[in-house]
Amino acid sequence: MKKIKEFYQIDAFTSKPFQGNAAGVVAADDLNAQEMQFIAREMNLSETAFLSSSNKADYHLRWFSPTVEIQLCGHATIAALQFLTEKGKIRSGEEITFNTLSGLIKCKSENGLYYMFLPIPEFIEFNTNRNEILATLGIDLNSIDGSYPFLVTGEGYLYIFLKSLEQLTSLKPNFREMYQFIEAKKELEAITVFTTDTIEKGNAAHLRFFAPNYGINEDPVTGSANGPLLLVLRKLKLIDENTEGKIFTFEQGDGIGKTGRVKVSFSPLKNELFIAGNAVTVFRGELSF
Repeated sequence: MKKIKEFYQIDAFTSKPFQGNAAGVVAADDLNAQEMQFIAREMNLSETAFLSSSNKADYHLRWFSPTVEIQLCGHATIAALQFLTEKGKIRSGEEITFNTLSGLIKCKSENGLYYMFLPIPEFIEFNTNRNEILATLGIDLNSIDGSYPFLVTGEGYLYIFLKSLEQLTSLKPNFREMYQFIEAKKELEAITVFTTDTIEKGNAAHLRFFAPNYGINEDPVTGSANGPLLLVLRKLKLIDENTEGKIFTFEQGDGIGKTGRVKVSFSPLKNELFIAGNAVTVFRGELSF
């Protein structure tokens, strides 16, 4: 029997259409994993979010890139919150929970801003094959300040600090070589390169995110990378470690014409990390298969 599914395309971490990071959102109670992967491949967005009923949370939430299921995705979660708001399922000021591959995720909507509380990652220094990974990124060794170590999360996100925005924006990665390197290094999943040199005065950092092994060479705006970046900045003492009650704005996507802004906060007292951003729906349609 043919299935008809409503499909939303929503730009996250922006209030302007065609900026930020686009995600698909589909209500998926009657979809299996193979159908979800087919839809994500067909839509060819960096991620598509699939919402279904759950006995552990308000909703079950899964994220698929065009090639694989994703462990954690920030922008597609923000898009899912926009979808549920438009459907009248959540209202401003309400909290909501999602059961995901990364556990129970708490979110909320407040005055047009969507909040997602992230799991707190552990970090270790990444000291092997540094020159090889720099070569795949097209980074000259002189661009790296040796006093700042590379850090990698337990989930495999590698963080590399550059001295200037010019160095960051001029990167020309070799994605084939990067894919091969990540395939060989099982502890890596994706690479974040960042600087504290920003486009807009008052913002805290600018980053680029590369994940060719997810089928995403460069992601426009990556919530799951922006959140832990605040912890990286604290560990490297690039910002004051006293972040209690403070909200930082990070920049991403400008160099590829998909400008996005992510608000990030970490409470050491509560051990809580959240990201927040706006979202705008740009397309509503129907899938038939």
